[in-house]
Amino acid sequence: MSLSPGLGSPFPWLRDLQPEERGLCLIQLLHACANHVAAGSVENANVGLGHISHLASPDGDTMQRIAAYFTEALADRMLKVWPGLYKALNSTKTRSPSEEIIVQKLFFELCPFLKLSYVITNQAIVEAMEGEKMIHIIDLHSFEPAQWIELLRTLSARPEGPPHLRITGIHEQKEVLDQMGARLVEEAEKLDIPFQFNSIVSKLENLDLERLRVKTGEALAVSSVLQLHSLLATDEAEVVGRVSPSAPASKSASHNNHIQKFMQMNQHQKTLGEWLEKDVVHYHCSSPDSALSPLSLAPSPNMGTFLGAFWALSPKIMVVTEQESDHNGYSLTERVSEAMNFYAALFDCLESSTDPRASLERQKVEKMLFGKEIKNIIACEGNERRERHEKLEKWILRLELAGFGRVPLSYDGMWQANRLLQSYNYGGYKIKDKKGCLLICWHDRPLYSISAWRHRRQ
Repeated sequence: MSLSPGLGSPFPWLRDLQPEERGLCLIQLLHACANHVAAGSVENANVGLGHISHLASPDGDTMQRIAAYFTEALADRMLKVWPGLYKALNSTKTRSPSEEIIVQKLFFELCPFLKLSYVITNQAIVEAMEGEKMIHIIDLHSFEPAQWIELLRTLSARPEGPPHLRITGIHEQKEVLDQMGARLVEEAEKLDIPFQFNSIVSKLENLDLERLRVKTGEALAVSSVLQLHSLLATDEAEVVGRVSPSAPASKSASHNNHIQKFMQMNQHQKTLGEWLEKDVVHYHCSSPDSALSPLSLAPSPNMGTFLGAFWALSPKIMVVTEQESDHNGYSLTERVSEAMNFYAALFDCLESSTDPRASLERQKVEKMLFGKEIKNIIACEGNERRERHEKLEKWILRLELAGFGRVPLSYDGMWQANRLLQSYNYGGYKIKDKKGCLLICWHDRPLYSISAWRHRRQ
């Protein structure tokens, strides 16, 4: 059996579809292919990937680009059942730490999400630390000095004078922390603020809390931007539909049926966005956790231990930013549906912020950041699957169970976020309040959540 798609498509008319028709067809084909991969039908999945390859393109419109990365992720998952082949094909694929930092900075520059998170986080810290003379901030992913430079400037303007500020930055790369520390020390000296930067080279899951050196008399703040979800990864066996070369195959006519069904649709009744929002649910395979409540929490000993340890440090404020999507389900098909919806919006807003479709910066973010996340969500399981995004409701449950109390984010934070969007002329973005937390939306689609928490006595 060959895993290589044929040179020609049995449906040559696929190439002549209009953009909206092509997008809807790609959605159906991707979900059909994901079902075959989940069911272990390698032959049918291979046929599906061949059909999709005639429509998808990393240089095309939004749906074509998304399809290119989802196709690669599904193929990657299939190949993992042949470990020798998989390792051989990936043995020379390496990425330097500097490339990862560059693409993160490009994401910061091209999209407003990190800027908004930093503005809202800083405002929450300033409000919580009013009147404090010694402040200690723990940054769980310390790579962008812009956030703390703005905070230094805000604190320097306090009527009672600036506090003594200590920032502990955590990152896997020493050179990133060295650059971060040097830039912040330079800014603090300009502003004449007593300042100290401590660096901890570590992965978050390996963090030794004793190295944080939290001192008596310090008011503690914690900033977590797109980090906590990685701690949900677990080595425990999961009930998943893994592709297997010996699994029974579905009928080979399945893809023809999906394409014929597509041709019978009324193309004027649904837009691409509406289809993604409403109809992909019909392509879900049955899931072992499908009968559970949407707010059921997947077990995560690492997360419980981590949050419990930080609760014991008694922070005055902890601000958490996370992706507002559910990519932590057991079912592959459910993760594919959620991820397509989420990344379609991200690809849309990224394209809106760059002029030419062939922008090198945009392509880097899509391939090296979004594409990498998509592959991790779809192709990986167990401890390898780090991109376990969950929605705000589940983070509220996890943090409350760990002993934290919610701190409503103020109107001032929302006002500053909206002012930032106006100053950079970012169109299409909205900030919405939800239960005292804030959602960053692309039009009406929430993409990121920001919530604030404090130590609550048991």
